[in-house]
Amino acid sequence: MKEKPTIAIIGLGYVGLPLAVAFADKYPIIGFDINEKRIAELQEGEDHTLEISSDDLKKVLNNSSVDGLKVTANPSELENASVYIVTVPTPTNKYNQPVLTPLIKASETVGKCLIKGDIVIYESTVYPGVTEDICVPILEEESGLKFNSDFYAGYSPERINPGDKEHTITKILKVTSGSTPEAAAYIDNLYKSVITAGTHLAPSIKVAEAAKVIENSQRDINIAFVNELSKIFRMLDIDTQDVLEAAGTKWNFLKFTPGLVGGHCIGVDPYYLAQKAMEEGYNPEIILAGRRMNDGMGEYVATEVVKLMIQKECKVKHGSVLVMGITFKENCPDIRNSKVIDVIEELNKYNLKVDVYDPWASKDEVTKEFGLELCTSEDELANAYDAVVLAVSHKEFKDFDVQSYRNTPSVLFDVKAFYDKNQTDGRL
Repeated sequence: MKEKPTIAIIGLGYVGLPLAVAFADKYPIIGFDINEKRIAELQEGEDHTLEISSDDLKKVLNNSSVDGLKVTANPSELENASVYIVTVPTPTNKYNQPVLTPLIKASETVGKCLIKGDIVIYESTVYPGVTEDICVPILEEESGLKFNSDFYAGYSPERINPGDKEHTITKILKVTSGSTPEAAAYIDNLYKSVITAGTHLAPSIKVAEAAKVIENSQRDINIAFVNELSKIFRMLDIDTQDVLEAAGTKWNFLKFTPGLVGGHCIGVDPYYLAQKAMEEGYNPEIILAGRRMNDGMGEYVATEVVKLMIQKECKVKHGSVLVMGITFKENCPDIRNSKVIDVIEELNKYNLKVDVYDPWASKDEVTKEFGLELCTSEDELANAYDAVVLAVSHKEFKDFDVQSYRNTPSVLFDVKAFYDKNQTDGRL
């Protein structure tokens, strides 16, 4: 285990790139991604995820005082590393089952490069046991080396919050773990050298894996609870936000808000834990109940919009709707697992023409992922709509003159409670 290792980061997305840039201040870094277009973009000093500024990226790419960051799509260049950190995505399929293919492929790639003394650290979301039961055997098979004798493993769950410029990677406390006490100490010190917030060394890899999935499962369940409250309070003609504001005056009340739950973590991680539980013969009722509630919110929002349109005698059949926002959260371009698409697809079932406006998202990515034509500027919008749905609270929408895009009559539904409630016809 080298004192100053060359570190290879496998996967340069929302998680891998910030990690690579953080480590590049102190270590020689090889950033690897199979997407050649992504590599070409990064080599030009640009990051379409907007997690790293062009100046910061160019600084580590061209820094002559340290070894800095080299990005590549050539797997043979990984052979120069002695520490490998895997940050590939771990999504779910249409049946909400974990998809480990990217993790398996990454393990095969790394395994071909391993030599005696190397360490492989996983950051991707997994259920407890994946690192040692699935990934390590692949590493052994591909390398011909023996685990915990010739090479070692660790798990350090990512805690990236896309679009958050306050809680950046070095400012978030990092959970670490290793396959032996010596490997664990080495991995912990490695992260501690760049994570200013510090680290927490878990007693085992499985504990660290479990910690990751329950962090977001807890949030998912809490959001599901307030989503259910929102449904109840709308039936009782009570404003949910007013209730949450009043309840929030108690010191130990948890301030969660209702909404669409998407993204790469909260909408995915609970299914990983649920899958493992079911493999062990246990049906995780609370976890899956929360998932059902949150996965159904897109359909619920669309239905409530149509109900309001009927009540106000707006044009429904062949009417028009403007949906504001397609990313999974505000002020970031990330569309992964966005639940806004559920709202759009449900509105389409009523023969409504839906325009989607989002100044943050990429037209090409939205077309590729959802088959939609995205509007990224006001010039592309129609003159007026029979309904407007504020789905994502981008900062640009504060100054957007939403009233000027409304027909008479029309409905304004505010999913995020972003506008003054007196200006809207409904909100969660």
